[in-house]
Amino acid sequence: MTMSLDAQDRKILAALQKRGRLSSQELAEETGVSPATCWRRLKALEEAGVIEAYRAVLDREKLGLAVCAFVHVSIERQYPEYVDEIEEKIRRRPEVLECYATTGDADFTLRVVARDIADYDRFLQKFLFELPGVGRVRSSIALREIKQTTELPLERES
Repeated sequence: MTMSLDAQDRKILAALQKRGRLSSQELAEETGVSPATCWRRLKALEEAGVIEAYRAVLDREKLGLAVCAFVHVSIERQYPEYVDEIEEKIRRRPEVLECYATTGDADFTLRVVARDIADYDRFLQKFLFELPGVGRVRSSIALREIKQTTELPLERES
């Protein structure tokens, strides 16, 4: 269900997307809203689930995760037990940062990080190729990151 946001809500969310560690006072000052109003709106956005969580964004390369791969997985048949098992196992793998059920040539698209190509190859050989029903796996290795963000567009189109 979509929540209707007014200009003040969008300002609060935009500020938090840029700097999630703002204090309530700093958030109020940055958005031009009184601290009490800002706090009330922030709590309402959290309770409505618009704000799911607060997280730190880490630099994967500084943490030794040099490889970022986009993996397209096709399964042989759409047996529900295969799909459910694949999804559950993928959810448990920490190197899989994102997984989407997709249309087109692949049934799933994953974003995977690894220390190096050998580490990524182990992920493929010891995990992905062992999943039941996996028919084809196609990988694209990112050469460089052009844009990566968690910020959603909040401005209304005119």
